[in-house]
Amino acid sequence: MAAVGSKPSEGPSEAHPEGLPQGRYGRSRTADEAADRKLRIVGSVLGVVLLGVVGWFGYDYVNGTKLSAEVIKFDVVSATAVEAHLEVRKDADAKGYCTLRSQAESGAEVGRADFRFDQREGRIDRVVTLRTTERATSVELLGCHSD
Repeated sequence: MAAVGSKPSEGPSEAHPEGLPQGRYGRSRTADEAADRKLRIVGSVLGVVLLGVVGWFGYDYVNGTKLSAEVIKFDVVSATAVEAHLEVRKDADAKGYCTLRSQAESGAEVGRADFRFDQREGRIDRVVTLRTTERATSVELLGCHSD
C-alpha cells in the first residue's frame, strides 16, 4: 500500500511487472468469434439443405399427383342409392380410380365404391351411382389413385 500523502506509482506493478498478460483477453474473444462464425456457417448450410429437401418433397408431391377429383354435388335418389357428380382432373394418359363412401345420419358407413377413369381426357365430369345399404345423408371422396 502507498503511504498517506504519497503519489501512486505509475507503470507496471510488482505483481504484474508488464501490466496485463499479453493476449489474455483478446485471444479468448477472437476464439469465441471464430467458433461463432463456424457455427453460423454450419447452421446456414444445414438450413439451405433442409429447405432443399422440403422443396424437393413438395415438388414431388405436386408433380406426382396424376389423378384428382372433387364431388361437385350429390343427390339421394332412394333409400338404397346416391348419385354423385364428380369432376376428375388427370393427365390425359393416366388411368385410375376414385373411392367414394356414403354415411347414414348416425355416421355409420352405408356405402363404398371405386369408380374407374380410363378415358384419354384431361378433365372428366361424370355422375356416378353409389349403392347403399340404408338411406344416406352424405357422400365423401376418400381419394383417387393412378395405376
